[in-house]
Amino acid sequence: MEEKSRRIGVVSIIIHKRIESAMKVNEIITQYGDTIIGRMGIPYDPKGIHIIALIIHGTTDDIGALTGKLGNLPDVEVKTVLTKA
Repeated sequence: MEEKSRRIGVVSIIIHKRIESAMKVNEIITQYGDTIIGRMGIPYDPKGIHIIALIIHGTTDDIGALTGKLGNLPDVEVKTVLTKA
């Protein structure tokens, strides 16, 4: 069986209500720790949001599962950029 190709990318996460959503976001991120190369999180108080950037390396299935779970959380926005190959 052929091994699935893995891609490198960036996932941006914007959390609008930290108290309600941050714990769930962190639980999901922890589940996909093998896919995550690095993480940076910054609160942006003037807008009342928290921004997390994940550097990822995984199959499109794993990345899609991660971003799908995050995107289904209320008050959480997710965008992904992946390498072409």
